[in-house]
Amino acid sequence: MKKRLPKSLLVFFLFGIFLIGCQENEGTPNENTSSNAQPASSDSNSENSNSTSTESSNHRHDHNHSHEDEKQKEIYSGIFEDNEVKDRELSDWEGDWQSVYPYLLDGTLDSVLQKKVETKKDKTFDEYKEYYQVGYETDMERIVIKDNTITFYHNGEGKTGEYTYHGYEILTYESGNRGVRYLFDLVGEADGVPKHVQFSDHSIDPTKAEHYHIYLGNGDHDTLLHELDNWPTYYFSHLSGEEIAEEMNAH
Repeated sequence: MKKRLPKSLLVFFLFGIFLIGCQENEGTPNENTSSNAQPASSDSNSENSNSTSTESSNHRHDHNHSHEDEKQKEIYSGIFEDNEVKDRELSDWEGDWQSVYPYLLDGTLDSVLQKKVETKKDKTFDEYKEYYQVGYETDMERIVIKDNTITFYHNGEGKTGEYTYHGYEILTYESGNRGVRYLFDLVGEADGVPKHVQFSDHSIDPTKAEHYHIYLGNGDHDTLLHELDNWPTYYFSHLSGEEIAEEMNAH
């Protein structure tokens, strides 16, 4: 014969189960209340999950930077697709710039030439010196670019002209490398300044230049595009010759 529990004892027993169930379902509120938050099964698993997420995020971040760096190196070396080239404004070259030609002549850039001798091994030191003397040669010691104007300095005297964007040209050299020149035209008439200006800074889309090669002429852009031997080069005027050498060696 089955024994029956007194009703009072049965009610007390069921009420106890109910209380235990409520306590198990209560917990510390999750601080992250967003709908896409992933619940943590335990403190230990939560820490491991966060650690893995952070490491994964850092890995993707590092990978993206590595990919961007490699892409920039390719562009600097002249490897890019035509459809990657974009128009640019004169403001990309805004600043106060100095010619590096005097630093080549006084020996400040000798370490740059020596590094090329050791890494490229295609010229002697003297051959590199001669090559860059032709390339860097200019009597324009300073250039200041602001808004739509360019001021060219010869022997401390500046002449200013206003310039407008003409477009860009993609050049392919005999070596197989390619480059982009950005073209600008003088607006109206101005004494002592070139009618046409072309910039080359190893970039192919809107980017603030850190240095550049410049081509100047009064004929036409087509003629200027054939100038491949002389490319006066400019870095920011606040840099010392030693700092410019360090930046060149970094490339």
